[in-house]
Amino acid sequence: MDDERLARFEAVYELAYGRITAYAVRRCDSPQDAADVVAETFTIAWRRVAELPEGEEAVLWLYGVARKVLANHFRGDNRRRARTAELDAELADLYGHSPDTEVELDAIRRAFMSLPDDDRELLSLVAWEGLEREEIAKALGLSRNAVRIRLYRARRRLSRALAAGGVHVAAPGRRPAPAMASAEGAAVEGSQGGAL
Repeated sequence: MDDERLARFEAVYELAYGRITAYAVRRCDSPQDAADVVAETFTIAWRRVAELPEGEEAVLWLYGVARKVLANHFRGDNRRRARTAELDAELADLYGHSPDTEVELDAIRRAFMSLPDDDRELLSLVAWEGLEREEIAKALGLSRNAVRIRLYRARRRLSRALAAGGVHVAAPGRRPAPAMASAEGAAVEGSQGGAL
């Protein structure tokens, strides 16, 4: 049964791969997005290989799958853009006074990218994903206390990197101020190819 399933999938893959790839490339903004769509389409085909029609009908079936995968991709992209718009509005409020807004945003991005991978991941989980310490602890397999300490250190390193880049963020009290949280969010967004 497994050999038959594999043979059927391979036959459809060879027949349809080029056409499904071209379909995705023509509809995506980047080669990486197209590759993701193609990979997801064929992953679904593998899971549902028993439902695959024969011959050219399989290609048409895969076009339908790819269309749905693209729709999901675009919905996710639209959600990301909506979050970016919210962040842009917050940053406009924070840095609207400065004639060097683009320079500051670039400095924030560079400061964030200068951090170690682990710091960027922690700050991303807080700023981009909106996770709490306990959730981060579960996601990373750490204790809540370890997350608290690492997050504190990551924020301090980000604060120092921002100051070295000429970005001054007022952070009263022990918790990061909204400006610091927005700078973290801006740094995370900029590192993911967003509006920064």
